[in-house]
Amino acid sequence: MGYNDYPDQPQSQPKPSKKKKGKWLVPLLTGIILGGLLVLIINPDFLKSEDRGANSAKEEMNDGISSGNGTVEQPMQVDVSTQLTEIIEQVTPAVVGISNIQQHVSWGAGADGIEAGTGSGVIYKVENGETYIVTNHHVIEDADTVEVIMHDDTHMEAEIIGSDLFTDLAVLKMESGKGDTALEIGSSANLKVGEPAIAIGNPLGVYLSSTVTQGVISGTERTIPMDFNFDGRPDWQAEVIQTDAAINPGNSGGALINLYGQLIGINSMKINEEAVEGIGFAIPIDRALPVIEELEKNGEVIRPYLGVETYSIEELPQYEWRNTLQLPLEVDGGVYVWSVEKSSPADLAGMKQYDVIVELDGEPVHNIIDLRKILYENKNVGDTVEVTFYRNGELNKTDIELDVQ
Repeated sequence: MGYNDYPDQPQSQPKPSKKKKGKWLVPLLTGIILGGLLVLIINPDFLKSEDRGANSAKEEMNDGISSGNGTVEQPMQVDVSTQLTEIIEQVTPAVVGISNIQQHVSWGAGADGIEAGTGSGVIYKVENGETYIVTNHHVIEDADTVEVIMHDDTHMEAEIIGSDLFTDLAVLKMESGKGDTALEIGSSANLKVGEPAIAIGNPLGVYLSSTVTQGVISGTERTIPMDFNFDGRPDWQAEVIQTDAAINPGNSGGALINLYGQLIGINSMKINEEAVEGIGFAIPIDRALPVIEELEKNGEVIRPYLGVETYSIEELPQYEWRNTLQLPLEVDGGVYVWSVEKSSPADLAGMKQYDVIVELDGEPVHNIIDLRKILYENKNVGDTVEVTFYRNGELNKTDIELDVQ
């Protein structure tokens, strides 16, 4: 079969010579080299200027960030770790442990008590050789003896000056020791959600004393229902600061501080449920201070009282509203009088069993919490209050002069 047996196939073309392909490469390289030499001859500082430009760019990146308008903004440098550690080192000696020691009646006189519970406390004043400590009411409740454990593990016996159930605060006093220092009092009035907060206390006991946890202010004006007698019905609403700084059993009574090392709250409680994490509460220091001062002065918080045992009508079935209490259909809340203390302000004003209080000085009373809030926060002993109430379905009013219990 010859070369032209398949006329439709393209004929093979002769390959170009390698020698011809490389003819243009040598002149090109020669031109580049000669051009570079001419640049160096004309401007010998060319390479130095390039180095300076690169170095200048590096320096600009190290010194700051260009704002785009020719100015360079310096990066902010904040050594938060150093600031926190210095503050904590300064304030920790003012946070102490509290041991609630109780004796059993059957043990007899002179028997040693047992530790019924532990908590924390804050030294808020050192004066005239005496050290004053604020803690929670529930930390020292029913204690026969209270022992204070200082930051250096010194144990001191303290006297209970007074405590208050509704605000969950208590004041202790003891002889001052060497180096006792008080924590600087701040303010809770201008707290902002999101600002840092630090909790210091003794979670789970004194062996974890001076534990520090950090978080933020999660809420500034929370109201938490309180059930003092554990009957499932709220008796009071505590107004508290919410924080996600870890607060555990034993932290109660400890300090909530800001980044200036100032006391802004007294740690009080946490929501202890399986599905809940990072919700703790503290008593705002601005609310706590008047109570602390009154406990220190009088040993108790003196509040006005009416002299009646009352319950919220919301606890009763609707049948009782209309039949036993004989309330009109438009009534949607109030407190009913179960008993009247003899010779009390309410008794002297003529109030009787089954009267239903719906207003105090024109302020609506829907439940027992409303009644207590108006009396305890807005009224004083000796004030006269106008009580609006229903009796046998008829609306009545009477003036009651508030007395001390």
